[in-house]
Amino acid sequence: MAENAEQEPKVENSTPAKEMRAIRLAGFGGIKMLKVQNVSETTPADGEVLIRVKAVGVNFADLMVRQGAIDNPPKTPFTMGSECSGEVEALGENVEGFQVGDRVIAVTDFHSWAELVAVPTARVFKMPTGMNYHDGAAFFMSYVTAYIMLFDIGNFREGQSVLIHSAGGGVGQALCQLSKNVTDATLFGTASANKHEAIKAKLTHLYDHSADYVQEIKKESPEGVDIVLDCLCGEDTNRGISILKPLGKYILYGSSNVVTGETKSFFSFAKSWWQVDKISPIKLYDENKCISGFNLRQLLFKQNQSSCIKRVVEKLFSLYNEGKIKPVIDSTWAFEDVGEAMQIMHDRKNVGKIVLDPAMEPKPKEEAAPAAATTDAASAGSGEEAEKAN
Repeated sequence: MAENAEQEPKVENSTPAKEMRAIRLAGFGGIKMLKVQNVSETTPADGEVLIRVKAVGVNFADLMVRQGAIDNPPKTPFTMGSECSGEVEALGENVEGFQVGDRVIAVTDFHSWAELVAVPTARVFKMPTGMNYHDGAAFFMSYVTAYIMLFDIGNFREGQSVLIHSAGGGVGQALCQLSKNVTDATLFGTASANKHEAIKAKLTHLYDHSADYVQEIKKESPEGVDIVLDCLCGEDTNRGISILKPLGKYILYGSSNVVTGETKSFFSFAKSWWQVDKISPIKLYDENKCISGFNLRQLLFKQNQSSCIKRVVEKLFSLYNEGKIKPVIDSTWAFEDVGEAMQIMHDRKNVGKIVLDPAMEPKPKEEAAPAAATTDAASAGSGEEAEKAN
């Protein structure tokens, strides 16, 4: 080719970047800060798998994240969500043990409420064969939290008793199911009065949280209870410690009492912590009581205890395959209806888990209502309808 020959013109790549839908938080505050937006598709990095999301779980912690009521929240805007289920669509470099097409659940440090998510393999788990995507999205955060508190920390065993606060929620229902697998266990629970009819058969004794449940429990068990599992904090911390038997364990795993309005309330936050009495180690020593805490997000993303989590997930999958546990799903919503879904949780009206499905059509606003929980036909390959939540 001659030196002065014209070079072939460069062709600009006019192909637009591929996009996906994601639920983004524009700023901390109320429901209106949540937006479904189109963003660039993500790609898997080294050691990650790319998941085509089929369903995502909504947790009370997501509500607190939206309000900015957690320690060290990410800078806005960002994609919400901490757990999902779906199908592996692509593999990053150096990925072993997974292949395209695997049906999985995954846990993320935010960003799971999207049509695609890239997740390190240490936080991805192959779903049991019979598990549908909606159950998968409702599984991880509730059951892993429940199992570790009940058995690893609480050492719950035959003949013991446990007090479960917020027994109608996702974690509460998981705790009820796991506790029922322990011989001669006594289950005390508190829940909003509107949930009692739906959950009363799952507990030995059920009380309205607004009542004096401490005195009611002492009528049934004068010595108290062996384990208290508290996601409320505030004055319920003092009550929980007071009702422990000798050698009993109080375990705090949340502070939902700080959520009173649609946005973060500094008054509620301060009140919740001011109501907690100062704990004297000498008093605990004298009374033979134990106090503990559990934060799954910290364990996963700050303390990197992936091997511990994997062991628990394997045990839980075995229980699921044996038919001993199954997520209770309150309702399923489209991405665009995330505001209505969160409002139900904020009002403490859900029994079990709330799930979002990116493939669902949003409801007309004048008819906005939850869809009955249904099995994703593609997930089970059967096309059968899923069971409605109890």
